[in-house]
Amino acid sequence: MIVQVFRRELLLAWRRPGDTLLPLAFFVIVGSLFPLGVGAEPALLHAIGPGVVWIAAVLATLLGLPRLFAADQHSGALEQLLLSPTPLALLVGAKITAQWLTCGLPLALAAPVLALAFGLNFADLAVLLAGLLLGTPLLYLLGAISAALTLGLRGGGALLGLLVLPLYVPVLIFGAGAVQAAAQGFGAGANLSLLAAMLVLATVFAPWAAAAALRISLD
Repeated sequence: MIVQVFRRELLLAWRRPGDTLLPLAFFVIVGSLFPLGVGAEPALLHAIGPGVVWIAAVLATLLGLPRLFAADQHSGALEQLLLSPTPLALLVGAKITAQWLTCGLPLALAAPVLALAFGLNFADLAVLLAGLLLGTPLLYLLGAISAALTLGLRGGGALLGLLVLPLYVPVLIFGAGAVQAAAQGFGAGANLSLLAAMLVLATVFAPWAAAAALRISLD
């Protein structure tokens, strides 16, 4: 059942490429506008580059979160998942994994190319990519909890943003801080280790929390 849910999510993403490409397009557009807006000063661009890329990634992630469970709710598939003998948390984990593969992973892979506009060197780009590969699945895991809590609510998209942004702040700080620490010669290991630890904890607990939130929202 877990594999079937995972394959179904990938198939739906393939059939609706607009939903998949919208976060990536938003990410590229937002990141590309900053160098045009702040000017071509190399030192300034290098200083703000990691933060801009991470902020763009956070905002792009928010675009896809409302659709994580909404389509299944409208089609009735979510009720079928609730009735499945397979633990709902594992099925939610499969949906989050598919969502990250189709939306989050392209963001992480596109980030180094986008970051070239800010004058980051190869070492900084490697740290940025590593941070995003750890941070983007964490963003989707945390976002799934808020998406489940706001499912079916009027104005749920705005409320989702209010709920999830405070959870994203530590991810943003450690992700952007890893690149800044590496650029200053302090090493990015501490920041990346914190991101990895947060990802492990979220992988264990977030699907169960999202599953509990779904049951509350559908009661």
